[in-house]
Amino acid sequence: MALRIGDTAPDFQQDSTDGEIDFHAWAGSHWVILFSHPRDFTPVCTTELGEVARLKPEFEKRDVKAIGLSVDPLKDHLAWAGDIKETQGYALNFPLLADADKKVANLYDMIHPNADDTFTVRSVFVIDPKKKIRLIITYPASTGRNFIEILRVIDSLQLTDSYKVATPVNWKNGDDVIIVPSLKDEAEMKTLFPSGWKTVKPYLRLTPQPNLKK
Repeated sequence: MALRIGDTAPDFQQDSTDGEIDFHAWAGSHWVILFSHPRDFTPVCTTELGEVARLKPEFEKRDVKAIGLSVDPLKDHLAWAGDIKETQGYALNFPLLADADKKVANLYDMIHPNADDTFTVRSVFVIDPKKKIRLIITYPASTGRNFIEILRVIDSLQLTDSYKVATPVNWKNGDDVIIVPSLKDEAEMKTLFPSGWKTVKPYLRLTPQPNLKK
């Protein structure tokens, strides 16, 4: 059965470029981005892995651990890592699961037979510290992912977990946010949002992002 937002991310044990991964133990109390690649030694995947390596400090700022997956064997991963460093300028600095038996790919429904019955599509799962799946995105094999967008969504998830807000269209960190419509008590709103708010409609109230330092 396909996984959905809010489901518990399945646990697994699988080999990787960093040794055997016991997924839930490896994730610990961190956020996780788990993302799959159709196969090793392919051009789009090479650029993606280099980009995630480059963005590692940004993921770490958000307490996010990255882990990739390809259904090729470990020896191919290790050889491919050299190409990634050579062509992208960043060495692989996070584990890449060697899912040759497709155990994890099948567990997370990463193989879509109508697209390709052998290789994974470009699946993305963002998983929170409680091991709940918070985001699922699926790209076709021909389209590289936008990891800046994935960081933006993580910013939104972490913000909206901590404050009674939602983020509007095209929101990015630092922009105004929306007070959730379920919050009606004006006294509570004044406490939660001391910078005030703008009422566009009774259900659309904008306020400065509450966790920004002044």
